[in-house]
Amino acid sequence: MAATKRAIPVDLAVRLRDPGRRFDGRAAAFLDRDGVINNNGHYVNTVEDFELLPGAAAAIRRLNDAGVPVIVVTNQGSVALEYLTRDELERIHDRMDALLAEENAHVDAIYAALAYPEGKVPELAKVSEYRKPAPGMLRRAQEDLGVDPSRSHMVGDATTDILAGQAAGCLTILVETGFAGKDEKAKAVPDYVAVDLGAAVDLILAAVDQPGSQVDLK
Repeated sequence: MAATKRAIPVDLAVRLRDPGRRFDGRAAAFLDRDGVINNNGHYVNTVEDFELLPGAAAAIRRLNDAGVPVIVVTNQGSVALEYLTRDELERIHDRMDALLAEENAHVDAIYAALAYPEGKVPELAKVSEYRKPAPGMLRRAQEDLGVDPSRSHMVGDATTDILAGQAAGCLTILVETGFAGKDEKAKAVPDYVAVDLGAAVDLILAAVDQPGSQVDLK
């Protein structure tokens, strides 16, 4: 998966599966990473730490088959805190891509917010417009890929995911894996609650199947 050709801010990492492809006006599935796709309940700071949650690849493959762009938006303040490097983060995402590919699934883009206010890396020790609950990653995806957040869903396990989705104009789905909304970082009321990513995809595809669906399978 290649990086975008557009200038990337120092506090953001971007990987695009196909940098030349756009999804203008399309609905997307924005997915948080930790606690939604992988590793229920602990941090991922090495490649060896990364494990897909049961059913996550199959859920993502269903989105692929339906023509719904899948965009991962993940806070990775561990880079600012020096728990892992940018290169290590890339290797973790290489592993995620490889594990998904084993089940014929893929994500179309990965956006990672690297800053943390109390970070040890000077250029990353700040409040960032990309770190959730701010909607910067979703808005950057809109610019890069042409997706329409107002027609999209944000799926997350934390209150910050829900707030970011709402700020971007998405419908929001809280999953009961990972933090299951009990992170106590903020107060947020999602549009829907689902037991896991598979159940969240049920909700997304039900919306896609409605008359006048915005998803174009061409």
